[in-house]
Amino acid sequence: MAKAKQNTFAAIDVGTSKICTVIANAGEGDALRVIGVGVAPSRGLQKGAIIDIDAAKEAIKESITESERVSGLRLESAYVGVSGKHIQSLNNRGVVAISRTDQKVASSDLERVLESARNVTMPSDRSLLHVIPKTFSLDGQVGIKEPVGMHGFRLDVETHIVTAATASVQNLIKSVRGAGVEIEDLILSSLSSSEAVLTPEEKEDGIIIADIGAGTTDVAIFRNGSVWHTTVIPVGGNQITRDISIGLGVPIEVAEQMKKKYGKATPVNGAGDSFQDEKGNGHSVATKDLCEIIRARLEELLRLVIIELPQSDYNAVVPAGLVLTGGTANLPGIDKLGQELFRLPVRIGVPSNMYGLTDNLYNPMYSTSIGLMMWGAMHESGEGLPPASMKNTVHDAVVRPLLHAKRLFKR
Repeated sequence: MAKAKQNTFAAIDVGTSKICTVIANAGEGDALRVIGVGVAPSRGLQKGAIIDIDAAKEAIKESITESERVSGLRLESAYVGVSGKHIQSLNNRGVVAISRTDQKVASSDLERVLESARNVTMPSDRSLLHVIPKTFSLDGQVGIKEPVGMHGFRLDVETHIVTAATASVQNLIKSVRGAGVEIEDLILSSLSSSEAVLTPEEKEDGIIIADIGAGTTDVAIFRNGSVWHTTVIPVGGNQITRDISIGLGVPIEVAEQMKKKYGKATPVNGAGDSFQDEKGNGHSVATKDLCEIIRARLEELLRLVIIELPQSDYNAVVPAGLVLTGGTANLPGIDKLGQELFRLPVRIGVPSNMYGLTDNLYNPMYSTSIGLMMWGAMHESGEGLPPASMKNTVHDAVVRPLLHAKRLFKR
């Protein structure tokens, strides 16, 4: 295979229903030029977590092989998304004194204050995934985004800390490495998706994003330009499919087919049309019954998302509203349902700012994959990093020794 050019990045989204590997070059302006895509059915995962390493490894390998075939490159390492109900988060403060004679804040002071914030007590079975600075204050002056170069005696930082179950992280690393690929960095899936579908203005104003996948819903809240809260809800599109299967008395695979082809989040007036599944198995269902089941489950799911907000006055916390992305966001009418329930602006988040082999990527189901690419491009360039995209701080003693690859590709 051909040798890769500089500024080439790869990302692997290890999801409950699919594994997606994307390879791209840094393109014109801020856009990415996609040169390889590989999608394979997921195996060995449940609610975002790996339960069978061998099955997951083979599914990841299938996705990687296809992306290599399309791009003509050999993949050596990639940015990988992390999800699952084992993810937890908290907010913490760090503080240091500015001891140099001129009292001028340097980059080393930022490192020290973040290290101070990182000093939290955790059980031995958990690891730090991200320590993300939300805002700095200097001698009591709050709301500072970039303190380097300013003068003061005391530097404080408010951080958002994301932790993961050590065993789950190790299983993910083992599965990806077993497929022949090193890991450049591990990134929380909701943060990845936000890079692909949110604007800087939305993050500044206040917004909540829900990436509704097959097994989980990854939630992130942004305020004042940085991440304020993250969580993973262990409910997704698979639960809707199971409800359809039970409610209508059809097999799971038929329920999934019905959901994707005929399902809507909006009510159907009257009796509605009837249809049969494509395989001709004799399952005749009224559209109205199908849509009522979907709507009821989606209402429950969206309420679980919005309950993450600290108060009932949603417009005061997230005036920019709610962005729905992930595969389940493709259900027609889900945005209108959200607007009805919460009286907030609601839109569907679709990745953009890319060209090349993108025919199928302009779809909410690929938000995490494209967001991982954007994360990688920003980190490799070292330019334009928003607060939510600061250097990953995976726990040194557990994960960092495994994340040592320097090149993305080899001959």
